[in-house]
Amino acid sequence: ASFTVSLHKVDNTTVTIKLRPGVSPSCLIRTKNVIRSELKIKPGENVTFAFTCSIPEKYFIMEVQKNIDCVSGPCPFGDVHLYPLGLPRLNRTYIWDVKASTKAGLELKFSTPWLRQIEPGETCPDSISYNINSCIDKATVNIGTFCRNGSVSRVKLLGGVVMSLHLPWHSRLTTSGFNIANRASIKRLCIIESILKGESSTTLMSPNYPLGFPEDELMTWQFVVPSNMRASVFFHNYSLSNCERKEERVEYYIPGSPSNPEVFKLSDSQPANIAGSFNMSLQGCDQDAQNPGILRLLFQVVLQHPQVDENVTHLVDLSKEKNMTVTIHLEGWPSLIPLMSEPICLICKDPRTCDRVLTLTSGAVYRISFLCKDLSRLRITAEKGIGCMDIRWCQRKIYSLSVPKAITRLPIRLHKFIWKLLATDLINVEITSPSLKLQQHLPEQRCNASYSYSIVSATPETELNVGVFCPGGSIEKIQMRNNITISLKTFGKGFINESIPQDLKMSFVPHIKDECTFTVSPNPKAKVYLQTPNWPYGLPPYVSISWFIVVPSKQTARLGFSKDRMGIACETGRAYVNIKEETLGAEETVRREDELLPQPRNMHHNFWVNVSNCKPVDKTQLTLQFWVTFADKQTDLGIILAVVAGVGVLMAIGLTVCCVKKKKKKTQNPMVGVYNANVNTQMPGKKGLFSKGRQNSDSHVYAVIDDAVVYGHLLKEFSGSVAPEVDVYRPFDGPVGSLPPSPPPFSFRKDIKCSSNTEEELPPLTDTDQDTYTFAHQKPGQSEDNGDANEKHKGDTSVPLLENKEQDGLVE
Repeated sequence: ASFTVSLHKVDNTTVTIKLRPGVSPSCLIRTKNVIRSELKIKPGENVTFAFTCSIPEKYFIMEVQKNIDCVSGPCPFGDVHLYPLGLPRLNRTYIWDVKASTKAGLELKFSTPWLRQIEPGETCPDSISYNINSCIDKATVNIGTFCRNGSVSRVKLLGGVVMSLHLPWHSRLTTSGFNIANRASIKRLCIIESILKGESSTTLMSPNYPLGFPEDELMTWQFVVPSNMRASVFFHNYSLSNCERKEERVEYYIPGSPSNPEVFKLSDSQPANIAGSFNMSLQGCDQDAQNPGILRLLFQVVLQHPQVDENVTHLVDLSKEKNMTVTIHLEGWPSLIPLMSEPICLICKDPRTCDRVLTLTSGAVYRISFLCKDLSRLRITAEKGIGCMDIRWCQRKIYSLSVPKAITRLPIRLHKFIWKLLATDLINVEITSPSLKLQQHLPEQRCNASYSYSIVSATPETELNVGVFCPGGSIEKIQMRNNITISLKTFGKGFINESIPQDLKMSFVPHIKDECTFTVSPNPKAKVYLQTPNWPYGLPPYVSISWFIVVPSKQTARLGFSKDRMGIACETGRAYVNIKEETLGAEETVRREDELLPQPRNMHHNFWVNVSNCKPVDKTQLTLQFWVTFADKQTDLGIILAVVAGVGVLMAIGLTVCCVKKKKKKTQNPMVGVYNANVNTQMPGKKGLFSKGRQNSDSHVYAVIDDAVVYGHLLKEFSGSVAPEVDVYRPFDGPVGSLPPSPPPFSFRKDIKCSSNTEEELPPLTDTDQDTYTFAHQKPGQSEDNGDANEKHKGDTSVPLLENKEQDGLVE
């Protein structure tokens, strides 16, 4: 098919048909007898041409440019038409180049459905796009690229404009969709009008985006907002130039504001919840010639209905908290950024300061409100820091790791609460859960609570993932070295109810030798699984972990490992598993990495399990899991028989001893001492204690004394040593028996030790009477009552006890 294009000279229009970039010239243009790859039709020409192929749209594009001079003559204002008619169906671009004085302003007014600005490189769904460039003197500024179906209704420009309309070959659009009007000077680069309707979101960019906004320029966006709606402004991407003079800023003219214009930095939270139409202006500065930098801005204006709860405030009291931040955000933040077209949820800390993300810091009281239809889309992430630089100031202090009520009372679900515990190298962290205890989350024992704790021990060189734990287990205490991060993560809505009995506590303790030590007090009826940290990647090299397992007194624990070997080979050092009961004389079980792990065994007392790693020869690290069960202690039958037999032997020995003693008593009358009960028995040696002198009493006379009957217990004992009274013995004047005297009791032969009590000086153990003790023996066969019968014997056989050294051998 052939095409004829006739251009009037007064239209000042040029049509150019050329090959698409990068396409081989498989199709050409034929004009009369000439074959060419490009055709240019100038004003006043009439050209007939045809293509050498049936699908020219695959190979050719077309540009239609109309020049309009508004400087030297009148401007053809009004609707802009697509001229000329009868053009071939190719991908085509219409360009209107309007030259105008900078003292005047031009207005491009678009018909519905208006325009929507897009980022450079983005395409429109129907492939129809508009591009607007402002021309001031010889400088060209790209105002932006737009698609149809948006909120931009008018663009006012200072000076000339180059307007482009890009149509695909299959488009049947017959009108340009805009008109040109003459306006007075706007005294700024441009004004973009955006008419907002319904609940919607509009994205706009500064001119030249993502390149720099012109130096020291000013532009304005005008937003038309229905009276029953609320608008909020959010800056999503911006950068600042290096200013020599002035300051880059944003100014708002808001109806009803007492301080118009309201000036904001680009880094500030922008106004939100605005009722009524408003203007927003971007002001540049004089840039540094050597290093100008780039001023650019991409922002969003969100329109929504007033929320029912917008006047309902929630008190968040963080005045007593320290080193804590609370961030309220959309679910999935920050990795998942919601689409700008999605319904928005705003968090406001005052009626005009709202944002999709709000961060509250400790030490203040906040009253926040929500502009959101569905609060279930919001989450809370909080972080608290606890530090200790000197153990003397924080060793005895116990910190509660529980979620503050100021957070749990909000109608927002807690996503995560993070405690960062910081200390010096010689200070470690101890975590306890006295009542709930902790359960290690493993494939064999999964957590089913509504929240869990993730514990990580970190140094600048390494990071040790201690594990994931939940309440309701058997771990009472965990001691760890280095800086610790504990993250409480919730699952579902039940956390608020379950958070009431939270009992996780933390304290700083002196240095420990292992990287991590667990204290485990299992439920006697449960099977407890425990595994090394950093699962499944394995312990880092040279790391040592210990578990202390508490065994109830009436039960026996059974310890077993989930595999028979450690599964590593060491390049440097050795890997060990040590097991030892905490009892006197207990043997320690030790296994190296090249040995089989111990078989399941019974443990009768509290015991330790220690795992120490080496430097493995390959990337495989040490991973180990073991289990502990409990059973009631059962007495062995052999032990019972042995006890019964032992009792029988003891009973037989006891009967034999009794019989021998009874027979001895029948054959020998024991010597019996006669004690005078009428004397004072207080300790001799203290003056004034005896009412009568020894010369005037018989207290020093014993008719008989036997080594089994000694009255040494009547002597007082100071500081544990017996201090017998010292005296001189003299012969007994009366008749006595023929037996020699008995030896002194054993207690009298012990060395006398001085009392260590220096608070009270002891009186001297001396007697001024210098009396002597005299002993007499009773003949065998004589009774205790026959003491006077001694008078029938003739002669004096009494012997002073200590004068005859030969009697020392008579001690039994």
